[in-house]
Amino acid sequence: MAVTASLGRRVAAEFVGTAALVAVVVGSGIQATELSRDVGVQLLANSLATVFGLGVLITLLGPVSGAHFNPVVTLAAWWTGRATGDGPAPREVAAYVPAQVAGAVAGAVLADAMFAEPLVAWSTHDRSAGHLWLGEVVATAGLVLLVFGLGRTGQQRLAPAAVASYIGAAYWFTSSTSFANPAVTIGRAFSDTFAGIAPASLAPFIAAQIVGAVVGLGLVAVLFGRTARATAGVPVPPGEPELAITSR
Repeated sequence: MAVTASLGRRVAAEFVGTAALVAVVVGSGIQATELSRDVGVQLLANSLATVFGLGVLITLLGPVSGAHFNPVVTLAAWWTGRATGDGPAPREVAAYVPAQVAGAVAGAVLADAMFAEPLVAWSTHDRSAGHLWLGEVVATAGLVLLVFGLGRTGQQRLAPAAVASYIGAAYWFTSSTSFANPAVTIGRAFSDTFAGIAPASLAPFIAAQIVGAVVGLGLVAVLFGRTARATAGVPVPPGEPELAITSR
């Protein structure tokens, strides 16, 4: 069924969902480094935890807010629906995005607290390189293509499994390990642990994600046409579940 929750509940769901997502990403990264010194094993543990956690969060909170947990998904939903009025209104975008960013920061702090790390410690993990930015363009384009492609083909019910599976794969096939989410990228700067990213690396990563979102929307138009049957976070025909979605 279509999302009918009040704006306040939807914003709360976006905050809680993004916080939980970042807690899973950061927390599993810390746990992995404590249990193994093998970087490959660490990444495997981190990616598996993210896949399972993301799938659960989308399933649980998708009916409340659409489970964006990601500013590029929210902005893309607004952009694709602006002509027809099917997308989120500007005031909803203005509420969702800060909630997502605040939730991401809260999730990183929570993960640090659970593992007795400093609550706020800027990451020293530099991720400034052209091939990493290209990886973010690819990761974000693929995510947007998947989310909106599912909407345009009436397959939103598959979103929890499909999006979680894509993110799990993108951990491994992209050079950047697929952040694909500006809010999560900002949150991860607050933890100097395995999943962190140095503050100086934030701007290029987020710029690459925005470029990736534009590329993804272009691919949606090329592959599925310009008229959306349903898009992430907007009403769908009666009797069909709406599950929008995110990334880590």
